[in-house]
Amino acid sequence: MRKLWIALSIFVLLLFFFPLLIIKESPKPQAEQTKKEGGYCPFEITVQGVDKPFALEEYVKGVVAAEMPIAFHEEALKAQALAARTYALRTTEKGVKPIAKDVSAQVFYTEAERKKNWGKEFKKNEKKIDAAVRATAGEIIVYEDEIISAMFFSTSNGKTETAQNYSGADVPYLQSVDSAGEEALTPVYKEENKIPLAKWNEALGMNWDATMFESLQLIRNSSGRVQKMVTDGFEKEGREIRELLGLRSTDFDIAFDVTNNLVLIDTVGYGHGVGMSQYGAEALAQQGLTANEIIAHYYLDTEIKKILINDPECLKTP
Repeated sequence: MRKLWIALSIFVLLLFFFPLLIIKESPKPQAEQTKKEGGYCPFEITVQGVDKPFALEEYVKGVVAAEMPIAFHEEALKAQALAARTYALRTTEKGVKPIAKDVSAQVFYTEAERKKNWGKEFKKNEKKIDAAVRATAGEIIVYEDEIISAMFFSTSNGKTETAQNYSGADVPYLQSVDSAGEEALTPVYKEENKIPLAKWNEALGMNWDATMFESLQLIRNSSGRVQKMVTDGFEKEGREIRELLGLRSTDFDIAFDVTNNLVLIDTVGYGHGVGMSQYGAEALAQQGLTANEIIAHYYLDTEIKKILINDPECLKTP
């Protein structure tokens, strides 16, 4: 009888304690676990034309791989990751809206595209990109606690452009800064264009002759880019000329070859010129600057902030 009582007591104790052991050992929900560990906010980004959304950091990997040469210095890649993450969260309103996959937003490569592009170098390159993204995970660029418009472009003409000159809106952190050392790093720093006069006239919607080129004025702004192009009966913004003619930048010079009826256009730099120059970031990284210092150089008076799971910005967390 005593043995039966002991066995019964053990059975009752097991019934009581075993569920507690299961609860204790069961893994916590990801959000709760991340909060306890002080992790960053798990946003998801929806890319137009791609079936499933991506975790924010996976999306950033795809942008860095597409937007910046893999041979670049790790600090330049980190700076690109910071800009790409910031741009994505602002553009998508923290994951609410989809984002384009091309240059109308920022270029993004899926893992399958990265494998195709890199071939045998995929694992090595993926490891390098992954390291840059992990080093900056959850970090964004803010100005007075607001997510900035982290514009970036390929190559400057030695200076970046102001947001005021580009769009007419003055943005305190998007001012013109020096961006030296790029010419030696890229073959696209300068380009020579030869456009037949007929094609020029078709693009601009007006019949030019030699006298119009003789009176042509290129009115430049403080960054050396063409703000306005003016001649007899014609006036357009430099940005519009760039778009109409498919030029690499708004830092251009124009001459007319009367003998061959050719318009000769020389451009310097590549891109709109506002924000971070990618080749400028590489030049600064080669000089020993860190990613944070590169960001501070191109986005004035900004800070780098980590969006933690319990921050107000983490809107998608239960």
